[in-house]
Amino acid sequence: MRDPDPAKTLQDVGLQVTAQRLAVLRAVSGRPHCTAAEVVEDVRSEISAVSRQAVYDALGVLTEHGILRRIQPTGSPARYEDRVGDNHHHLICRACGDTIDVACAKGKAPCLKVDDPQGYVIDEAEVVYWGTCPKCLQSQRRTGRADAKRASKRNSSAKR
Repeated sequence: MRDPDPAKTLQDVGLQVTAQRLAVLRAVSGRPHCTAAEVVEDVRSEISAVSRQAVYDALGVLTEHGILRRIQPTGSPARYEDRVGDNHHHLICRACGDTIDVACAKGKAPCLKVDDPQGYVIDEAEVVYWGTCPKCLQSQRRTGRADAKRASKRNSSAKR
């Protein structure tokens, strides 16, 4: 969010301050890179009588007005964050889906230079890096060791 006061953030862009919009802003602020379903869950824990559609509408309006940023990684539901106005990128774990912010590849927008922009004026680049997070790597190593032990036992039993 631009301003620590969510109501002022809404007013600054000419939006009406509503309980749903405030709750959505708090939800996204408290859980960066959350899905719409996660926002619905968080908002409903705060405002029990809110429809899924009201939350989706608020996400759409807040994104349209530049208060929230929507990212749509390939093969994943859209995610929302309140870090807007800078050209940062995202790193996503292929195993668990954890998403973190990473600095722009070259330090300033648009980060990537297109050889032939064909007349376009480029002002932003969206880059998603994919990999495996430390927690999943550690888990894979443990699982790998366990698999190796099982295979070793099978091999030694077969030799008898």
